[in-house]
Amino acid sequence: MAGDGMTDKALDVQKSLNLSRWVIPQASMDAVEQIARRHQLPEIVARLLAIRGVPADEVESFLNPRLAAHFPDPFALAGMADVAAYLADAITGGRKIAVFGDFDVDGATSTAVMVRFLRHCGVEAPFYIPDRLAEGYGPNINALKTLKDRGAEIVLLLDCGITAHDVIAQGRALGLEIVVLDHHEAEEKLPPANHVINPKRKDDTSGLAMLAACGVTFLTCVAVNKVLRERGFFEGKAEAPLKDWLDIVALGTVCDMVPLTKVNRLIVRHGFAQMAARKNAGIAALLDVAGIKGAPSVYHAGFALGPRINAGSRVHQADLGARLLTTDDAEEAKNIAFTLNDCNEKRKELQNEMFTEAVNMVEDGRLFENPVIVVGHETWHPGLSGLVAGRLKEKYDKPAVCITYAPGPDGALEGRGSGRSIPGVNLGGAFIDARNAGLLLKGGGHAMAAGFTVMAGGVDAFIAFLTDHVARQMAGQETVSETVIDAVLSVRGAQLDFIKIIDRHFGPFGQGHEEPLFVLPSVRLQMVDIVGTDHVRCTITDWEGGGRMKAVAFRAADTPMGRMLLDHGRDMPFHIAGHLKINEWQGRESVEMHIVDAAPAQAIDSASRIVAGQAF
Repeated sequence: MAGDGMTDKALDVQKSLNLSRWVIPQASMDAVEQIARRHQLPEIVARLLAIRGVPADEVESFLNPRLAAHFPDPFALAGMADVAAYLADAITGGRKIAVFGDFDVDGATSTAVMVRFLRHCGVEAPFYIPDRLAEGYGPNINALKTLKDRGAEIVLLLDCGITAHDVIAQGRALGLEIVVLDHHEAEEKLPPANHVINPKRKDDTSGLAMLAACGVTFLTCVAVNKVLRERGFFEGKAEAPLKDWLDIVALGTVCDMVPLTKVNRLIVRHGFAQMAARKNAGIAALLDVAGIKGAPSVYHAGFALGPRINAGSRVHQADLGARLLTTDDAEEAKNIAFTLNDCNEKRKELQNEMFTEAVNMVEDGRLFENPVIVVGHETWHPGLSGLVAGRLKEKYDKPAVCITYAPGPDGALEGRGSGRSIPGVNLGGAFIDARNAGLLLKGGGHAMAAGFTVMAGGVDAFIAFLTDHVARQMAGQETVSETVIDAVLSVRGAQLDFIKIIDRHFGPFGQGHEEPLFVLPSVRLQMVDIVGTDHVRCTITDWEGGGRMKAVAFRAADTPMGRMLLDHGRDMPFHIAGHLKINEWQGRESVEMHIVDAAPAQAIDSASRIVAGQAF
């Protein structure tokens, strides 16, 4: 492991094969020793806590968050006292409540939590999930009319609505009362709903801006439950089993890629313990279909469960995810889970085709030279724009936007885009500014992931606006990629017990609390080849011998890093950066590395144009 005082010059990697400068933060040895001694932790865990800025007096709440001690007061959210009283009145008064939820995992989990809570309180609330392809993101007036025709007096907008000023005004004109429970970027002026709960409201001082919409929804249910309890609503019957639904909230929190800090870390820690018990029929069925045998992890949620829930909305079956998570019927859950699995397979094929075409557009047009990459095509599948934008962002390390096209409500062609960003570039804010400038029909979202709708004839003007907006955010500077390394290890030192200690004390990992990134310095690569279609696999050993582990670089075969490892991996030593994982096979466990980046450790010959730690 790296010792105290190591600087970003330790390996002298100023430009890796992925064109990144490696930085190894220093850690105060006094702080490390204090944390280790005070909390009886291994030195590596104490170091990780120190370099990530966790104070000694907050280590216990970070490592062992407890619901009783660390769950936030939901009434700290702006407007929550009024919303809780309002919804309690609606429940006790027998009013007709309906739910409109977004079509992604956060929307499905938000819908499931609210529907389950209302059901427990004696309210059977119909829910509406918009068709991603035909209706796009956010509420629309036809959906609100449908819910009103089904008897709704009150509509709860979950994971959407914070920028839907016009649609909410139209819904209010229909006679509907509307409540927004959202977490997307808010503007100075709130939409004309009866109530709005959003930790990103400008007047909200709760400090809960990290919450996903499912978290906002869950806190709302906790608040309403408290008001109902105080009014004696639950006398003679059980209160809502809120803790039993933390698995649903944890799933939505992880899949929406919000920061896994503070309350989100608490939710995910307890929610995944709940998920392992498989009490939710829908989650249990999805785990079975995905082939997950043991306790599910954050990785499983992000790469196996979430994509399947999302897949339904990508192929015209938008409500499948919410239906899966709200049913208690094991057979129904099994059928829905298998349907979602089929949808996911179809999604993969379409996504790969789109991504290949998008890369060709970027390369042919040299779009990678622009501050933001924007691609689009009329034949592309609208449900896959975000996934393709995400892969473009990863490949080129620049903000990327993917636009697809479909007829709007009036039949006119609309562009529907999704963007994925890099640290320092707020795409959600850029899209809101474009909408306020009259260039978009809809626009908003998060800093790192956002979406919009634009008239087809206005795409060029929007691209010009966005390019200028992003360039100004970057202050005219080329994007500088920087990779933070947590520690340097030998292959021999990366033992199974070591990885288990890290996972047990320091996980779960996600946005805002990334999985530790380790470097294996000056290692030898053996048996380097391609597995699957484009993954590079190899065996890594210390240059002087003494340790061995398997490693894989996903989707790397056609990248500069992948080609270099394939061409020269057996000829020269490399510094390899990646995440250490526990691989289980036929009852045996072993350590393997998922490679993120690499850098040559020394020159091999003048023709290669490779020098120590630098690729030209």
